[in-house]
Amino acid sequence: MNQKIIKLRRELHKYPELSNDEHHTSEQIINFIKEYNADEIIRLGDTGVLFVFNGKETGKTILFRSELDALPIKEMTRVEYKSVNNNISHACGHDGHMAILTGLAQKISNDRPTKGKVILLFQPAEEVEQGARDVMENPKFKTINPDYMFALHNVPGFKKHGIILKKGSFASGSKGMTVKLTGKTAHAAEPQNGISPADAISRVISKLHSLREDKTLFSDFILLTIIHIQLGEISFGTSPGYAEMRITLRAFENEDLDLLTNQCEKIIQEISSSESLSCEISYNEVFPATVNNDQCVDVVEQSAKQIGLEVEHLKTPFKWSEDFGYYTEIHKACYFGLGSGNNQPQLHNPDFDFPDDIIETGVKLFYQIYKSSQR
Repeated sequence: MNQKIIKLRRELHKYPELSNDEHHTSEQIINFIKEYNADEIIRLGDTGVLFVFNGKETGKTILFRSELDALPIKEMTRVEYKSVNNNISHACGHDGHMAILTGLAQKISNDRPTKGKVILLFQPAEEVEQGARDVMENPKFKTINPDYMFALHNVPGFKKHGIILKKGSFASGSKGMTVKLTGKTAHAAEPQNGISPADAISRVISKLHSLREDKTLFSDFILLTIIHIQLGEISFGTSPGYAEMRITLRAFENEDLDLLTNQCEKIIQEISSSESLSCEISYNEVFPATVNNDQCVDVVEQSAKQIGLEVEHLKTPFKWSEDFGYYTEIHKACYFGLGSGNNQPQLHNPDFDFPDDIIETGVKLFYQIYKSSQR
């Protein structure tokens, strides 16, 4: 095992940073990869960074991506490199993903591309969906226009070192819907003099749950989860005049997510109008479904088999979301899983720690994909 890369991974783990605040993390990566003589180092925004290795001949541009950010979760492990930043930890394994990409930089520096370009992207803010969108909108990134993009994510509950693939949708699209209903407060003894959102909320919940159970409208899996409701204030003398609801919408296919969104908006607007309430709807944390390109999936599968890795094809997409979906909307790409063990703590758990022994597996597979692009 590459002890230099493992040491880096543990340093990254010890000093995690939240989305869009990955300044120290980004500098660590830049200082580490400088040694491997990338032809260009391009900063994207405050913390994002690209490393470009140019071939001598013209050819395809292939890009590999990792994430920089950690989570607002207090770590509950006993490892000696445990997070020193209070209530922040790499509980999703992005430290391991960064280590894999730096390991790829090591290998490419000794076997530089003969044609085209190889780009290593370290992206901020994956956990809040903003990172990939910001990268896509960055003028420096727009000049690159990669032909193919690849990324991986460690996946607990799957055999260690196994590769998890799926053509088409690999991970769900999702979005957070915020609904604000405004009526009129009144004395609790005279609620008829006000306009309370209480009945509207009850009706909305009932209608949304009926929509969720309707299997005839959608082509595949959809889900809506009511996650938060705030109605009025804690004042027993006041009938409420304002309420907020927050709902997570989720679907395997982007078309179903759009349809689900439209149906929810229609229900909410019709009910709020019938109850004489004004209604405002907004969205946060919007993740398109991550939809793999068949050709790119084939490249990953062939590369995995060439180095002796087992491949498992998913029957259904994962229910979680990934902002890599922003790239797959535009570019030919493949996002795949790297099994991190059947007994590995789940992602976003406080006792999660990325297993060092799968770093080399990830490096080897990325490198084999890179070699395939040179043929």
